Amino acid sequence: MGGQGSGQHWRYGGKRTTDDHHALDVRKLQRDGVLAPGYTCNWVWSVNNREVASIGIRSTGTSIILSYRSRRGGGEWQGVECPVTIEWTPCHYGGQRAWFRCPVSGCGRRVAILYSGGVFACRHCCDLAYESQRESGPDRIARKADKIRRRLGWKPGILNENGWKPKGMRWQTFDRLRAEHDVIVSTALEGIARKWRLLGW
Repeated sequence: MGGQGSGQHWRYGGKRTTDDHHALDVRKLQRDGVLAPGYTCNWVWSVNNREVASIGIRSTGTSIILSYRSRRGGGEWQGVECPVTIEWTPCHYGGQRAWFRCPVSGCGRRVAILYSGGVFACRHCCDLAYESQRESGPDRIARKADKIRRRLGWKPGILNENGWKPKGMRWQTFDRLRAEHDVIVSTALEGIARKWRLLGW
């Protein structure tokens, strides 16, 4: 994988997706106050409440310095310090929104998310597809249903039973989300059934 400033796009045997990499979202950093000048922290990624990766972040106000370890292939781990420019744009209703400038030489795209690799970079420089681009129509619909199930605190998977109203959620909101979920699930199951019939099942 090329290092910072290589200007190369990184290719894999099969095109990976954004879900295969750790994502650094400038909107989350802004909400958490990480972009304030002089702010220093250790940003952590977790799966099932278990830390799987971390990165040091130091803000100057106009940029952040990412500190982490990387290696090529099976080589030795080496420390990396990657400066990323922060650009601010005004919002329609006041305030400002932060953006990353992709640090790869020759790119500089203004993006909200950078993805992990030899250097943190935009989706285009990492040559990543969105996971939804790999999905069939029924799969994409089922993913929409799971998005609602997560909001309701229900177990993911359209074949699982529906749960109860989350504590504190208004009944009107719950009824709307449940109805939307049920329509999506019905559409997904119809699509899956048609697919199986086409395959001769």
